[in-house]
Amino acid sequence: MKKQQLPLEYNYQGPEFTTNKAPVIILLHGYGSDHNDLFSFAPHLPKTHHIIALKAPLTMQPQGNAWYSIYFEAGDSKFNDIPQALAARDQVLHCIDTIIETYNADPNNVTLIGFSQGTILSFAVALSYPKKVKNIIGLSGYISKDMLTQGYEKNDFSHLNVYTSHGSVDQVIPVSWAQKTPGFLKELNIECTYSEFPVGHGVAPDNFNEFTAWLDKQ
Repeated sequence: MKKQQLPLEYNYQGPEFTTNKAPVIILLHGYGSDHNDLFSFAPHLPKTHHIIALKAPLTMQPQGNAWYSIYFEAGDSKFNDIPQALAARDQVLHCIDTIIETYNADPNNVTLIGFSQGTILSFAVALSYPKKVKNIIGLSGYISKDMLTQGYEKNDFSHLNVYTSHGSVDQVIPVSWAQKTPGFLKELNIECTYSEFPVGHGVAPDNFNEFTAWLDKQ
């Protein structure tokens, strides 16, 4: 299938079988990376899906991209640029709509797979606009309430499925931040599978095998 135009630069792998109403997997990379990073997952993801890795809009120096700026101040404290994050959230939402339209994909079967900043953004999209997303796979990230729409608590999350994982010795995003995710989602009555692996800020092979097996069941 010919690659179509989306609001953001991207990599694309089409389904091997029918493209009519095929499900979609959207990959959101981390801070300082780009769309080529998580696209390395594509050969190992379901062949029945459209697989699209989006490139974040902000160019970093000397290389890489970001969904929004992070200001490193006061030691290890991190401060997210919320206006940029909200703009990125809405850009991803626009991409979802464009993907559904241009690839005639299934609007009821969209999966977001994020890493680090891409995970934070995935939660922001899905919890703010849950009708747009069926599955979230959040790797090495957390939920930022500042990036959610006002009144998100009243949304219908009954169809939303979440897998999230973290490295127990993550030196970039503390595991304690990620450990708050299951409780936060429970308050919203959202099913959540949470796992920790003895690694730093990355995806261990066991982690990859677990989340792909989880996705196969959804």
